[in-house]
Amino acid sequence: MNKNLGINTKCVHVGEVEDKQFKGAVSPIYMATSYAFDGVDVKRYPRYFNTPNQEMLCKKIATLENCEAGLIFGSGMAAISAALFAFLKTGDHVIIQQVIYGGTYNLIVEEFEKYGIEYSFTDSDKIEDFIPLIKENTKVLYIETPSNPLLGITDIKAIASLAKEQNIITMIDNTFASPINQTPADFGIDIILHSATKYMGGHSDISAGAIAASQEHIDLIWKTAINFGGNLSDQTVWLLERSLKTLNLRVKEQTKNAQIMAEYFESNSNFEKVYYPGLKSHPQHKLAKSQMHGFGAMLSFELKEGIDAMDFQRNLKLIKPSLSLAGLESTTVSPAQTTHALLSEEERLKRGISDGLIRFSVGIEETKDLIADIEQALSSIQ
Repeated sequence: MNKNLGINTKCVHVGEVEDKQFKGAVSPIYMATSYAFDGVDVKRYPRYFNTPNQEMLCKKIATLENCEAGLIFGSGMAAISAALFAFLKTGDHVIIQQVIYGGTYNLIVEEFEKYGIEYSFTDSDKIEDFIPLIKENTKVLYIETPSNPLLGITDIKAIASLAKEQNIITMIDNTFASPINQTPADFGIDIILHSATKYMGGHSDISAGAIAASQEHIDLIWKTAINFGGNLSDQTVWLLERSLKTLNLRVKEQTKNAQIMAEYFESNSNFEKVYYPGLKSHPQHKLAKSQMHGFGAMLSFELKEGIDAMDFQRNLKLIKPSLSLAGLESTTVSPAQTTHALLSEEERLKRGISDGLIRFSVGIEETKDLIADIEQALSSIQ
């Protein structure tokens, strides 16, 4: 299919499974877990990531990330663990950006020592903090930008250039941006990771993960992934393909709303701090502007002293306090109690994640309604 297609056209048409029998407008679902092995070009099996629905969805995700190939998984952590263990073995070393998703952090600190894999966390998301950590056995640089939950921005191009000079593989968690707001492969990143539960799924009704990369790198990851067994059921694959058709429309609307909400929080004296790369006050605003197509629909804030974060969330009526993010509906969460609960209090505070920090996933609702809900919640507790 033409590589110059527009983004909406790619979302809708690339990676469709053709309904040759009935000519339906949407992809049919092939639910079989057992396929013929004799006289066929491809031996299909769900754990091999190559059933008809799996195979075609991988093409859509790869196209959206400007990559050659892709893989889909049962969760974001299944994708992340498969990618890391595909390129790391006993005696290897990985450098990880300091502020990353709590589940990724826990995977590294709980599992890597068991396999004799060394790791170092940077002190910040600045390129200067990566350089002194590089060793002869460093095999992977792992970043997340925008980061969860403080929306820090890492210089993607600088990281990719540094890694290529040292012959090191680069990986990025691109979940918060989505392929609509950021395409890291264009800056030289090797492996792009997603919790597809989030923006790719977008409706708070599926769990999935995704990887996009060169065909060579996907082939290497595949060899590890089939042993971990983190494949995605074809029912969920079909739902994810359905969701991706509206990815651009959803994310653009959410991104527009997030800018309005961030400016509202910044101008309201009830909020002490606002973290959103679209604000000119964000310390990495210019960097974000240089590498993102849009600033995303995630932001975080801290209420002024004396306003309890949990009381505030309990009094919201339209916005839902909820564990996950990136659905059509706006949600809030306290990272200290959820995504980063596995960290010690010392580790959380070191990463800037206070008990009063609230992460806000902005949906597609009218912003006037979101603001009204926030105002009534503040009024009810003051």
